[in-house]
Amino acid sequence: MIDFEGDKLVVRDLCAVDIDEIVAGEIAQGWHATRDKYEMRLRDAAEGRCTALCAEYCGKPVGYINLYYRAYAPMDRTGLPEIVDFGVLEEYRKNGIGSALMDAAEALAAERADAVCLGVGLHSGYGAAQRMYVKRGYIPDGTGVWYGGKTLEPYAPCVNDDDLNLFFVKKFC
Repeated sequence: MIDFEGDKLVVRDLCAVDIDEIVAGEIAQGWHATRDKYEMRLRDAAEGRCTALCAEYCGKPVGYINLYYRAYAPMDRTGLPEIVDFGVLEEYRKNGIGSALMDAAEALAAERADAVCLGVGLHSGYGAAQRMYVKRGYIPDGTGVWYGGKTLEPYAPCVNDDDLNLFFVKKFC
């Protein structure tokens, strides 16, 4: 299924043949990347739990996003779909790729619910995503900061790693 198609950009279902190229691109930019998470997304999509999408720019897979039809904890309490694991290779940013991926995921979410949720890390590596989410109308869900899947109590010590998150919700008109 093609969700968006332009002159250079296509958003389509993620395929197994995309994985090696995406992983290689992530490793080249210094990220810890393995095939495992992409293979899991494909399994989850095959089982009907999510839609795994890929952005192809000039014929090359350069980004991805996943819409789970029921959110993971802690957002599972909302009953909303959740955007999970969204990324665009750094050298391809500023070409509308992230926006096209988000547009596609949000359109799919709007078919199922009146809102969508997501979580984002708080360290600077997530800065571009944090800004994008706010510009797109996502607001914090009000539960505060989470660490390791649990609400972080005020003044509690934590580590600013990928497990430190803030959760957001976007309501559709």
